[in-house]
Amino acid sequence: MSPVMLFFGLCFMGGWAAAVAALVYAVVTLVRIWPRDWVRHHGHLAVRLLVPTPAYLRLDVALAVLALLVDLWLVSAAIVFGSDGIFTEDWMGYPGMTDPSGQGYQAAVVSALRTTAWWTSGIAVLCRCWTTAGVQVCVLPLAAWWIGSFDTYYT
Repeated sequence: MSPVMLFFGLCFMGGWAAAVAALVYAVVTLVRIWPRDWVRHHGHLAVRLLVPTPAYLRLDVALAVLALLVDLWLVSAAIVFGSDGIFTEDWMGYPGMTDPSGQGYQAAVVSALRTTAWWTSGIAVLCRCWTTAGVQVCVLPLAAWWIGSFDTYYT
């Protein structure tokens, strides 16, 4: 097994624990700021709506870290599951037998990552979580492009 595949395998396995820990931290942050103000009370209406309060900004940062960890876990899962007979990248080593049911795997992963990026960033924008939306727009489409660039047995 190559060192890069070992890295992605460890990210896949350790991603569960890291994402759960980040989720717990985000929930604790939400519970702490729940009674506080979510919208500023001074200034122009647009500023009050677009500029979050410091407590809400802490929640946004916690959600952005959670989103980043989940994104890394999702990309690692796609690579780990695709390395068994679908992708033929040099750093993966010998992937084993060619999986005949894997012909649409790469396209499905790219589509799933892009769809996840737009839905999660849209929800984050609706909730005024600007940092989380930025993380989702930056990480997942680039990961989809990267996975889409892999050589497969079928291309």
